[in-house]
Amino acid sequence: MKKSLAAILLSFVLLLGAAGCGGAAQSSGLEDRDTRISPDLTFTQSMPLDYAQGFAVDYYQEGYALITISDGDRYLVIPQGQPNPSGLAEDIVLLHQPLQNLYLAASAAMDMFVSMDALDAIRFSALQADGWYIQPARAAMEEGKILYAGKYSAPDYERILEEGCGLAIENTMISHTPEVREQLEKLGIPVLVDYSSYESHPLGRTEWVKLYGVLLGKSREAEAAFEAEKQAFEAIGSAEPTGKTVAFFYITSGGEANVRRPSDYLPKMIEMAGGSYFLAPDGEDESKSSTMSMEMEAFYAAAKDCDYIIYNSTVDGELRTRQELLAKSPLLENFKAVQSGNVYCTTQNLYQSTMELGTLIADIHGMLLGEDQALNYLYRLE
Repeated sequence: MKKSLAAILLSFVLLLGAAGCGGAAQSSGLEDRDTRISPDLTFTQSMPLDYAQGFAVDYYQEGYALITISDGDRYLVIPQGQPNPSGLAEDIVLLHQPLQNLYLAASAAMDMFVSMDALDAIRFSALQADGWYIQPARAAMEEGKILYAGKYSAPDYERILEEGCGLAIENTMISHTPEVREQLEKLGIPVLVDYSSYESHPLGRTEWVKLYGVLLGKSREAEAAFEAEKQAFEAIGSAEPTGKTVAFFYITSGGEANVRRPSDYLPKMIEMAGGSYFLAPDGEDESKSSTMSMEMEAFYAAAKDCDYIIYNSTVDGELRTRQELLAKSPLLENFKAVQSGNVYCTTQNLYQSTMELGTLIADIHGMLLGEDQALNYLYRLE
């Protein structure tokens, strides 16, 4: 009997639930958070989340909303014209709407802002125009609507401060330069770290759009954007497991193979598309990094018989020929997928296109069926 991708999707959700989910959200104590944060605020309800485990939102009367991130950070969103509540804990960061002139260093969040038609809230970017593969973002920078303000590890503090930056949205790399966060906060610029990449389920990553909807007062638009992507997952069509194995990787400058852990969202997408990821679940804590490096000999032993290999070009650029791939490691020449011509590469806009993950699953499914004439985020190497 054929299984629909929607059924496969549901089975993964149930599997994750049965396993206790073990991710960053659980370890952070989100489920045990206290909603009684001020005598001035009356709690009404919490945001229902379908897949995301890395944040929570609690609503209060008069439009207040408390955002709690899996790292323990808390942000109280205060509607325009409303006073600051009394009795708040010192760790709660106050964010007054409308939030404007944002500094966006978490590039994966840009597609979410575009999906809500909220690009005008971003004033500063940690990428230059040619670093954006999302065309509205690139166009906004070329038109001067969004300004380059230095990369995440070396922001242009003067420029950011002069234009009244309301919030800096960082990716998890900021943990490697804690002094940057300290300096931003010292200047009165609050910092929020985006942990969407830590989500183990593809739709969990996409569901972070709801968090940004709360920040910007665009919850209705965020909900609509998420529902559209959710439907895209469920409307991909019927697909029974193909029995085809897939390896997803890139070669590091040190000659190792960087691969996704089986708990990561990309291996799950391969499974949803009807394939099998080449690494079996290893029982590792899902709160760990979503990737790991393997010595080439170990990678060869695990992946040499894969039916398909997908080279991740988001780090070191797109490849065009198998010869370019083989130049990275001679061992790859002995891979079954290389010999049979089933070698694919991701486009560089893959990581930035967080609101198109349903399309990527459809691409992988088309690859597995040999229907690769109209792929969006994958292409076959010549």
